[in-house]
Amino acid sequence: MAEFKTTALEGVTLVVPAVHGDDRGFFMETYNARDFAAAGLPGEFVQDNHSRSSKGVLRGLHFQYPTWQGKLVRCLEGEIYDVAVDIRDGSPTFGQWVGEYLSSDNKHQLYVPPGFAHGFCVTSDMADVSYKCTSLYVPAEDAGMAWNDPDVGVKWPVDNPLTSDKDNNAPLLKDLKPMTVS
Repeated sequence: MAEFKTTALEGVTLVVPAVHGDDRGFFMETYNARDFAAAGLPGEFVQDNHSRSSKGVLRGLHFQYPTWQGKLVRCLEGEIYDVAVDIRDGSPTFGQWVGEYLSSDNKHQLYVPPGFAHGFCVTSDMADVSYKCTSLYVPAEDAGMAWNDPDVGVKWPVDNPLTSDKDNNAPLLKDLKPMTVS
């Protein structure tokens, strides 16, 4: 059974799966609805996504509003630094962030709940990232905030990251309209 570790931000949870390995390789359960529900995490995901990125790529900070998405993120190959930023209006931890290294070696996963912006940067030569979502992607609700917002101060472990035009032109947190999670 996986171990569910709380982080400094309520709801953001590090999932450490039980890995059963031998000289043939390993087996692990990456998701179990019963165990996730017992840990207070969603029991249902409706969409899976997969991305591949090269070293130094930074994707984020992204969210969807008003149809929020919770995300269960894992790195299938390589290593990433995965970040969640609390953007819930009125939250006692509004504007705070947490980051965790996820890799094919440690096999950790990060659950990022609705109400958080999410992003990651690649610290290995290449990384395959997979994430499950609690709601379907709605293109008209796709949004983001500046990955380098000085008021948030995420300490990314890469210098001069490779980013998209969309991410480079995303607004600062203070310029976003207030958003609540229903």
